[in-house]
Amino acid sequence: MDRKLGFDRERYITLQSEHINARREEIGGKLYLEMGGKLFDDHHAARVLPGFTPDNKIEMLEQIRDDVEIIICINSHDLERGKVRADLGIPYDEDTLRLIDVFRDRGFLVDHVVMTQFEDGNQRAWEFKERLENLGLKVSRHFVIEGYPSNIDKVVSDEGLGRNEWVETSRDVIVVTAPGPGSGKLATSLSQVYQDNQRGIKAGYAKFETFPVWNLPLEHPVNLAYEAATVDLNDSNVIDPFHLKAHGEYTVNYNRDVEAFPLLKSILARVTGTEPYQSPTDMGVNMVGNCIIDDEVCREASIQEIIRRYYRALVDERRLDTDDRTYSDRAAVVMAKADCSTADRAVVAPALEIEERTGGLPGSAMQLHDGTIVTGKTTELLGCSAGMLLNALKHLAGIDRELHLLSPSSIEPIQTLKTQHLGSQNPRLHTDEVLIALSVSAADSPEAQRALAELRNLRGTDAHTSTILGPVDEGIFRNLGVNVTSEPRYWKKRLYRKR
Repeated sequence: MDRKLGFDRERYITLQSEHINARREEIGGKLYLEMGGKLFDDHHAARVLPGFTPDNKIEMLEQIRDDVEIIICINSHDLERGKVRADLGIPYDEDTLRLIDVFRDRGFLVDHVVMTQFEDGNQRAWEFKERLENLGLKVSRHFVIEGYPSNIDKVVSDEGLGRNEWVETSRDVIVVTAPGPGSGKLATSLSQVYQDNQRGIKAGYAKFETFPVWNLPLEHPVNLAYEAATVDLNDSNVIDPFHLKAHGEYTVNYNRDVEAFPLLKSILARVTGTEPYQSPTDMGVNMVGNCIIDDEVCREASIQEIIRRYYRALVDERRLDTDDRTYSDRAAVVMAKADCSTADRAVVAPALEIEERTGGLPGSAMQLHDGTIVTGKTTELLGCSAGMLLNALKHLAGIDRELHLLSPSSIEPIQTLKTQHLGSQNPRLHTDEVLIALSVSAADSPEAQRALAELRNLRGTDAHTSTILGPVDEGIFRNLGVNVTSEPRYWKKRLYRKR
């Protein structure tokens, strides 16, 4: 069952690699390429640009792999507060190690980690630095610069960028990436350009920022979805005033790049003697907008992402038991800009209807790629998510919904194991337990075999539950590629919950 495509990934790989090579030749020395967004697993881009795959960017860089070196940045403050990647559910320090393994497995050179905004009192940063060095990695510390970015004289000096620990690179294209936004990639790139030129090494800078897309309208849903994804940073899309003044052309950028541009321009002018860029848009190498093949498909996908981000903010606030609604309020503003609401998410109403019809028991709904809505209710044997998953697989495999893929006799021993031996108070099967039971049944059941074969067709579908998912179900849906949201409430009141 094919998903509607709005983006040409092959065209993107070709155009983007050609554009980076052209920029590299223009600079005529080392190119520090700041990589905005996720380099290897950009699930956000894959959701809002159907056809874009999470590894599109890394596949593009493989075209010039022998000339590429990768530096990974991590903000020391993110370590201190234990920041977690929402799409993978792992903290930034662990994701840094994961990214290094992924890049190396693909044949890329990656030996350096830069720890930005480093402060002596941050114990977790010191511990992670020691851990990286014990693993054979080279770690450089970059520090907070007083007056950054407005005090140009201080920034472009030995007490500013010159105070940072230099990364000695060996390739001509240095990709600067990070586990997530706000990691200090721009400052790291500028520091390297400054210090290289101080050492007589010709170096320049360019930015590969997927979002916002410079040649789409300011409030195009694709660009608004970026705002929704960065409510924690309070980013906003803006018209690039520098580009408009220099070229008379309306293009889209975001506030932090526009604010930082005078600094960047001054740094490049001081350290290289040239002014290669007249605007933040000029310094970008983003060809995404040239590879959209169905604008309507991308618009609809982006609307769904905006609503998903709103629900995620609500759930995160509920999990933290906080009255602070800053992030969800910002996400609500983005929904208003996009002229959408939770009613535009087709799986919400059916999930809530199931809950109402069953007297307040949790309900769920999933929309398949053909538009079909399947639901799940809470029973004595199955949780609503597990029931929904089985019903979706039955529909895709053409199996009668009334047929039991798992007999009660096969479920009951699992329930007994959970409640009598493993200490669980909930006898209902979670999604992982259902999938294991289904796999066992597939040894003797052709129907179970057919159902399992349809798991790949769940990737990219949407689902909603009437209560907050537990970590197990949430992880299963993430691994299956199901875009799931939840109402910001728990089914039962508890003071302690596993996070």
